[in-house]
Amino acid sequence: MKPPKPTRLLVLTLLMTALVLSMSCSLPSLFQASPPNPTITALYEAVKGTVTAAALVGDESAGDLATAQAKATATQQNVSITQTESAAGQSASQLGTATVAAPIIAELQVYNLDTTKGHVGWIHDPLTLEVEGYQQFKFGNDHQEVTAADFVLAADITWDTQYGSNGCGFMFRSDGNQNKPNQYMVILSRFGSGHVVFTALLDGELNNIHDFFPKSEDRSFNANNQTTNRLAIVARGNLIEIYTNNVKIGQVDTTEPPTPLNPPAAPLEPTNGNKADMDIYKAQVEEYKDILEQFKSNYQIALTNHENNPAIFEDGFLGMMVMSESGRTACTFTDAWLWLIEK
Repeated sequence: MKPPKPTRLLVLTLLMTALVLSMSCSLPSLFQASPPNPTITALYEAVKGTVTAAALVGDESAGDLATAQAKATATQQNVSITQTESAAGQSASQLGTATVAAPIIAELQVYNLDTTKGHVGWIHDPLTLEVEGYQQFKFGNDHQEVTAADFVLAADITWDTQYGSNGCGFMFRSDGNQNKPNQYMVILSRFGSGHVVFTALLDGELNNIHDFFPKSEDRSFNANNQTTNRLAIVARGNLIEIYTNNVKIGQVDTTEPPTPLNPPAAPLEPTNGNKADMDIYKAQVEEYKDILEQFKSNYQIALTNHENNPAIFEDGFLGMMVMSESGRTACTFTDAWLWLIEK
C-alpha cells in the first residue's frame, strides 16, 4: 500500500516548521524610528526559538534573557539610526522628502487609511528570492529587527515560476519559532488564472485557510509567467484585507473558520487539434484535479484544527517569501514598503 500523497499546503506546513530566520528616522514624522517596545518584546520572548535572537545574543547562553534584551535594545537603536540616516541621505541627495513620502501616502489612501495615524516602518530595496527543487522555500527581509501588529505591507511581485502551484507572497505576525511556528501567510500563485491563499499555522500545524481568485474583482490581474502584480495586505486586529493592483479582492477575519473553496473554471480544451496543445491541456487537467483534491483535504484539516483552537496572532516578524512544490521559482519584490498603523 502506497503512503498517502502529501498535500501542497501540508508540504508548506512541514517546510515552515523547519523555518530558520536567515533574513540574509530623521525625516519628518513619516520616518520615525519603529516603536521599540513591541520589537524588543518580540525578540525577548522569541530569543530561545529564533536564529535572529540567537545572533543578537552571540555566543552567550540563550537562557540569559536579560543580556539578550539589552543587546536587542542596542541593535534596534543602531538599526533605526542607520535607516533614518540612509533615508535622509536619499531624500536630500536624490528625491526630497516629499517625493519619497508621496507614493506611499497616495497608496495608503487607496486602502482608506488615515495617513496621520502611522509612519513608515521601512522601505525595502529590490529583492529577488529564488528556489529550485522539490518542496523549497526562502524568506527575506533586510529589516528583520522590525515587528508589526497593525500595518500595511505592499510590494510589486514579478514571478518566474515553472509550475502554476508555486508562489510568492508575505509572511507576517510570526513568532519566528523554528520548530513549531505560529504565523500567517498570504501566497500568490498562477493557478486558476491567479490564486491568492491566506493560511495560518498554529504550533506548526495548518489552522486556517481562505482562498481568493483575484481576477473576479481585479480585471487587471495578470497570471501569465514573468509578469508583475502588486500585492498588499492591511492588517488591523483580527481583520486582514487583501489587495492586488490596488483592488480589494477579499478579507479574512482570523477568528472565523476556513471557507470552502469556490473553484475556478477548469482548463479549456484546445480546438485546433494540435497535439502539443492537447498534451499541455491534459497535463493542466491533471494538475487541476490534483489541486482541487488537495484543497478539500486542506480545508478539512484546517477546519478541525481551527475549531479546536483558532490561530489568533497580534504581533510578530514579517517579510517576503517564495515557495515551490517543484521546479524553479523566482520572485522579485520591488517598490516594497511597510507602514505601521497607530491606533
